[in-house]
Amino acid sequence: MELTNDSKSLTILQWAEEDRPREKLLLKGKSSLSDSELLAILIGSGTVSTSAVEVGKLIMHSCNNDINQLAKMSVKDLKKVKGIGEAKAITIISALELGRRRKNIDLPQERIKGSRSIYELMIPHLMDIPHEEFWVVMLNRANVVTKLKQISKGGVVGTVVDYKIIFKLAIEELASSIVLVHNHPSGNLNPSKSDIDITRRSRQIGDLMDIPVVDHLIFTNNSYYSFADEGQL
Repeated sequence: MELTNDSKSLTILQWAEEDRPREKLLLKGKSSLSDSELLAILIGSGTVSTSAVEVGKLIMHSCNNDINQLAKMSVKDLKKVKGIGEAKAITIISALELGRRRKNIDLPQERIKGSRSIYELMIPHLMDIPHEEFWVVMLNRANVVTKLKQISKGGVVGTVVDYKIIFKLAIEELASSIVLVHNHPSGNLNPSKSDIDITRRSRQIGDLMDIPVVDHLIFTNNSYYSFADEGQL
């Protein structure tokens, strides 16, 4: 909706029914709403001079209209937007976290067919995480995921990997093979020397224990690096 000079001071309740976010959702469905209109529903109200939709637009502008960037914002970041207090910021962050978790209900019972399958499996766990985490994915002989487990959690540039924990879990789960996964919050897909060393050492241990490491993925919000696909495993 394009606001004229006369309509800028109108509250949402004074807008035409089809232009109010809640009513628009009921009339036209959720997909008809813009990101700022969805935020307006979460926000509930704006300021004396600014509608909730306009506050929603300010929020989207602050993250360059990128929902991935919005999901990384903290309560402190959101409170910098005029019209957003702590309660509204918490509401927004909670809604985004629910969206991130929506696929994290049951492990897929279908066969893992390659690196893309592993990447999609890990999206609910690693998307928008601002620090590094290291996970192990355990597979049975049919390449079906039997268990996911976070091994460690670190800072922005690294995390500790304990091989004893990795293979203890794999033995307890009777895994036939495992996939290692860790994220790079920076978005850099290039493996570090540490990443290469961890992959090499894990593969050596896995071969000795007859629990092969079939891949190691570096996860970012937009893509991934597969050691297996790149012939580095």
